[in-house]
Amino acid sequence: MKFRGKILDIACLNHFTRVITTISKLTKTCVLRLTPDNLFFVLSGKVANGGVSMWCELSQANFFDEYQMEGVSPEDNEICLEVTPENLSRALKTLQNAKAVKVKLTKKHCPCLTIAAELPTLSSINRVVTHDVPVDVIPRRLWNEFKEPSMPDFDVSIYLPPLKTLKNIVDRMKNLSNFLVMEANLSGEMNLKIETDLVSVTTHFKDLGNPPWGDEASQDGGPSQSRDPEDMAQARVDIRKLQQFLMGQQVNPSKAMCNIVHERVVHLILLHEDVSLQYFIPAVA
Repeated sequence: MKFRGKILDIACLNHFTRVITTISKLTKTCVLRLTPDNLFFVLSGKVANGGVSMWCELSQANFFDEYQMEGVSPEDNEICLEVTPENLSRALKTLQNAKAVKVKLTKKHCPCLTIAAELPTLSSINRVVTHDVPVDVIPRRLWNEFKEPSMPDFDVSIYLPPLKTLKNIVDRMKNLSNFLVMEANLSGEMNLKIETDLVSVTTHFKDLGNPPWGDEASQDGGPSQSRDPEDMAQARVDIRKLQQFLMGQQVNPSKAMCNIVHERVVHLILLHEDVSLQYFIPAVA
C-alpha cells in the first residue's frame, strides 16, 4: 500500500482543514477510505442500536495538486485507515501559512499519516515541520462495514433553515430538555419542539422548500408518493447529538437538507461544491 498527496494552494489547505475540523467535532475516531478519485471519512455507527453514523465524501482533485495511491491489490485498489480526526485537525491548523503540505502514509513505530510542511522564513533556509499522526490499517475483511449508506426511504425531505439560526435555537432548547422533536412536511414547513411536564416550546419555520426528490421518491407508491403535503413526519432525537452536528459546522454548505423517516431516523445532508457530508441521528422513544 502506498499513499502520498501534496497541497500547494493555501485556499485548498484551509478548506481541507475546515472539513477535518468539522469531522473532529462529530466523532473521536473514524475510518479514512482512500481511493484513486476520492477520500471518504466514515463513521459506521449502528443507527438501529442508537448510534449515529456519518459519511463524508471529498473529491481529491479539488484539494490535492498531486495525489498518488496504490491499494492493497489491483482488484481492491483502496486503503482503509482508522484515524483520530482531532489529531489531523491539530496538525493541519499549525500549517496554515505553509508553502506546500505533503501527506504520506508511512511506517514508523506504527503506521502513520506523516504531514510535512514547508513554512516561510525570513532567511533563505527552508523550515520544514513534520507531524506523524498514528493510524490503524483496517483489514480487507472488514471493508464491507464502511461502504456508502443507502438513502433511507424517507417520509419527508426538506431544506434546512440557516445552520447558524438552527444552532442558536437548539442551544437554547438544550437547557429545557435532553430531547427534541423534529417534524416537517412536503409544504416546506418544519417545527422544532420541546415537550416536558413543565414546558412546551415550538419553533416554526415556513417556506423552506422541499428538494426535488422529495416529490419523486418512492415512485412505486411509497410514503412520499401518497403522502398529504400537510402531514408532518417527525422523529424525537437526542438534542446533544443534533447540537454536536451543528456546533462543528465549518463546511459552509451551498445546500443543507433533512430527510425524516417517521419515528425512526433523521438524515442530515450538507452539500458543498467539493464536499458531501451525511449524518444519521436515530430516533428515540
